[in-house]
Amino acid sequence: MASLTSLSVLAQFTYGTTGLLHMPTAEMQKDKTFLFGGSFLNINATPMHFNYDTFNYYADITLFPWLEVSYVLTLHYAHHGSKYFPPKVWGKYCNQDRMFAFRVRLIEEGYKYDWMPQIVLGVNDPGSHKRSGGGEIIFDDERASNAYFTRYYLAATKHLELNSLGKFGLHAALMYCSEKGNVSKLKLPAIGADFRFNLEEINLTTKAINKLALMTEFDGSGLNVGAKYRIWRDNINFITELYRYKYFSCGIYFKLHLR
Repeated sequence: MASLTSLSVLAQFTYGTTGLLHMPTAEMQKDKTFLFGGSFLNINATPMHFNYDTFNYYADITLFPWLEVSYVLTLHYAHHGSKYFPPKVWGKYCNQDRMFAFRVRLIEEGYKYDWMPQIVLGVNDPGSHKRSGGGEIIFDDERASNAYFTRYYLAATKHLELNSLGKFGLHAALMYCSEKGNVSKLKLPAIGADFRFNLEEINLTTKAINKLALMTEFDGSGLNVGAKYRIWRDNINFITELYRYKYFSCGIYFKLHLR
């Protein structure tokens, strides 16, 4: 039977960190896990600034069992007639938004009591350089920064075994989102679940099914559904989603255990 103890769902297309599709979770990668990947992002699945389909790429490392750090870059597109970009780059992806993300585990799942969920405190894009001049870091001042992905959150996760069929992950989070994010300065609850198959591997079909994880969530403003598939062990993974059940995005990431 396949083991699920070392597997975790990584997605969050616009954030490049451990989570479901757009909501954060309290899952953590194994200590010293390094991830890098990229995604195609549908226009509807990005913050309001990105009024076009775009792409991101990211690197993520779990420095300690309780600390994860990510660096994410999202491409900017220069529309024809843009007043910000010069004419020579009109019609091209010519710049990129940069952000850091940090996640800290406060309580490990099952600590002292079996029912205890894992709890993580996290932040995405907490500060940004000024649009012009540079050099100064701005926090929570949307007029002077380009912190499109700013989000602070507290997330909880609990896993439930379902006999020999697989494992449910149940997730909840309270998020405070920036004005430049998908929602406007609101404290929002988010809930979601994922299911990872763990069938007895008696043939190629059951082996293929065990590589699949299904996800659904309410991200604070709407419903999304998606899936992750392990192409090769847990080292190469493909992710896909239907944002609001109809807008398609997808990505791929690579995972290395540094020890």
